[in-house]
Amino acid sequence: MALLLTRNDALSANPPAGVDETLSVHGSEWLWAVTAIYIVAFLGLLCFCFASHESRRVFHYTFTVALLVGAVTYYAQASDLGWSAVQQADNAGNGLVRQVFYAKYINWSISFPAVVLALGLLSGVSWTTIICNIFIAWLWVLTYLAAAYTTTNYKWGFFAFGTFSWVILAMSTLNESREEAARLGIGRDYVILAAWPNMLWLLYPVAFGLSDGGYVIGVTGSAIFFGVLDVLMVPVLCFAFLILGRKWDWARLNLAFSEYRGSGHGRIPLEKEPVIAQGVKIWLIDFCINGYDSSEMKLSPEELASLLGRVERDD
Repeated sequence: MALLLTRNDALSANPPAGVDETLSVHGSEWLWAVTAIYIVAFLGLLCFCFASHESRRVFHYTFTVALLVGAVTYYAQASDLGWSAVQQADNAGNGLVRQVFYAKYINWSISFPAVVLALGLLSGVSWTTIICNIFIAWLWVLTYLAAAYTTTNYKWGFFAFGTFSWVILAMSTLNESREEAARLGIGRDYVILAAWPNMLWLLYPVAFGLSDGGYVIGVTGSAIFFGVLDVLMVPVLCFAFLILGRKWDWARLNLAFSEYRGSGHGRIPLEKEPVIAQGVKIWLIDFCINGYDSSEMKLSPEELASLLGRVERDD
């Protein structure tokens, strides 16, 4: 019981030396609460992962990594670690030197691409689009990190590049990806899942401009603002995916691939080979009667030879 009542001594164990604007004890306690939320969400998602079929774990894996990284980075912030002393660009009235937590940018470098990856896989867009969006998410985070560490007003140039990256992500996830999801018959679910992170992403530039950008709010206020956004982003969104995903046709969505590796996935089941062999026989009869149109041939010569060999063995 005494252990539970022990006060938060993180700031005493890891004092923020050499800075004027620092995290308060109450701010550290809030960050500990966010850390606990991430850990509970991680453990809960891990349990759901083992309870789900092996072929339906792609979103479990994606968000498990994001939650674990979030727990580690928030643990660092709550412990008053993972920060640097940065001189404020315009010497605003919050102190000449400010405590900037780079740990939260590490968290975003994993959580934002994880959300982008999940939305891309669900919508059915090409891998080219997904990879492009992931790199744009990284560009967004890196430019905000550069802005936070820039000690002159040129930081707003990095801020502009980062915010423009968010606009590109919003256009891709709310327009192009939504159209592809509608073709797959999950347009409503996708709109719900895509609108939520985009609504939160809209607030990240505001939060940055008020904290590490413009120094309007202090370090504790920044921790509270970003903590709320991060909790609503990954822990809430991951369970929304699981709840809505219970009614999806995973095979139709091409999402049932987390069970296999490349060498095993897509192989014709043995019990279906006689049926395929009969289909080859029917095709050969049709070929003899109606001729052969190469434009309609969907089998490669190697695949056709393999199937013909099975027909001969069956005969």
